[in-house]
Amino acid sequence: MATLKDVAAVAGVSRTTVSNAYNRPGKLSGAVRDRVLAAARDLGYPGPDPTARSLRTGRVGALGVLLAEALGFAFDDPAAVELLRGIAETGELAGVGLTLLPAPPEQPVDASAVARAVVDGFLVYHLPDDHPSLRAVVARGLPTVVVDGPDLEGVPLVGVDDLGGARQAAEHLLALGHRRIGVLVDRIAADAHRGPVGPERRGTGGFRAARQRLAGYADALRAAGLRWDAVPIEECGVPNAASGRAGAAALLDRAPGCTALLATTDLLALGAVDAARERGLPVPGALSVAGFDDLPAAAAAGLTTVRQPLADKGRVAARLLLEVLGGAVPAARVELPTRLVARGSTAPPGARSPRTVLQPRTLH
Repeated sequence: MATLKDVAAVAGVSRTTVSNAYNRPGKLSGAVRDRVLAAARDLGYPGPDPTARSLRTGRVGALGVLLAEALGFAFDDPAAVELLRGIAETGELAGVGLTLLPAPPEQPVDASAVARAVVDGFLVYHLPDDHPSLRAVVARGLPTVVVDGPDLEGVPLVGVDDLGGARQAAEHLLALGHRRIGVLVDRIAADAHRGPVGPERRGTGGFRAARQRLAGYADALRAAGLRWDAVPIEECGVPNAASGRAGAAALLDRAPGCTALLATTDLLALGAVDAARERGLPVPGALSVAGFDDLPAAAAAGLTTVRQPLADKGRVAARLLLEVLGGAVPAARVELPTRLVARGSTAPPGARSPRTVLQPRTLH
């Protein structure tokens, strides 16, 4: 098999130049790099041995992405897809691969997957505060960035203004005249709870985003003179449309007088629209619905929601991790803005609207 030395001889350059052609192409002119790569092709030289390169540099060229769901979630959930797209775009620019590590909060956790992962650092997405895989990441001592998760000492955190965005959504419904408002939340804590959320559970829980969004709703409703402990809240579990449909049906059974629903994710909100339609409740005439995320499906359905920059959040997190890997000291915390996007799924109580909210039948 041809070696780096053979390529150097055929191309008439040093072995360092051949190495640079693969590892540091910016150090060479285009003509020299083309000559080296042409010689390599003619000789059948496959390039530097990645194992040897890892031993020499101490890098494996991969980032671990820890997800608080089963692996299929990364491909089925539109919010996760957008975030991963932002991460991947940044990783590709730096020649870095991604290793997905699932960590479902409601299943037995094998944290050894984190311990065995051959990666240079971790991006931890949406894990609850006390998740065993999070402790395993900290124990590895590798560069780490947390996204939408707990605030760990010495670890950069990237998130969005969940509290402010949720407050905007609640204030929007209040400004329309709604006072009988219910709330759908995906998960508050990493347990299997489904159903009504009592007062003792509303201000606690391991999932930072849910905690902050509930706090934003509470701020707005209390400021309007409403009792937060009297607001019906339904914990739905997995953030998908089926959970939202079931959760909304259960909440409306308990509190049939609700004229509006706030949902902590768009998929829950779109499921709630289905539940309303199944009961013969026009949206927004009989029931206004607002979500959070601004997924493409939300825009297509005319859903009022809170826009968060999902892909940008992934890009920022990946860049921070690459900076840490490069020896820089990044910002300790980055909070991206959110904003309300009012569409046709919300209106004053009892109002008739010419706009139609589509039924999200194709969502899971």
